[in-house]
Amino acid sequence: MEEILIVSGLPRSGTSLLMKILDSLKIEILSDGIRKSDINNPKGYYEFEKVKKIHKDSSWINSAKGKAIKIVSPLLRFLPSNVNYKIIFVKRNLNEILMSQKKMLENLETEDKISEELMLKSFKDHLKKTEDWINSQKNISAVYINYNELLNNPSEECIKLKKFLNRDINSKHITKVIDKKLYRNRDS
Repeated sequence: MEEILIVSGLPRSGTSLLMKILDSLKIEILSDGIRKSDINNPKGYYEFEKVKKIHKDSSWINSAKGKAIKIVSPLLRFLPSNVNYKIIFVKRNLNEILMSQKKMLENLETEDKISEELMLKSFKDHLKKTEDWINSQKNISAVYINYNELLNNPSEECIKLKKFLNRDINSKHITKVIDKKLYRNRDS
């Protein structure tokens, strides 16, 4: 039975970078190109618009079989249970995610009305619940990739990806895909 490869994580966690890596490995990507690259994501988003409405309509899910698709973690629980999934879950320093989201909201001229403390607590709670949910699903296997390690010392993360995807992946290949100039929101 053909699986769907999902790249997931919190928004601004590095999911687009993982999609770019999968694309460079010649894994077919399900993306519609509707959301164009911008100042917040100059290398592109790799999104499929229908994912945003998966809670209302998942009839498109079979078109993702044998491909990779990006689905942010809050939407994972709407995946139909009659399909098998492999999830590459990207984890990133939560302070960096918060900084990146704030910067994105500033660029979009949107006001953030939630305190940083509340947002960090919300991130932590969400990640715990999501990981517990993933681990409880019989139709899902997952690997957790650390974004910060991927950028700074990719060899361990490459080993995880290589085993999970059963593909020949080396850190030199991934290092060529990573543009460290885009690592702009760092927690010092």
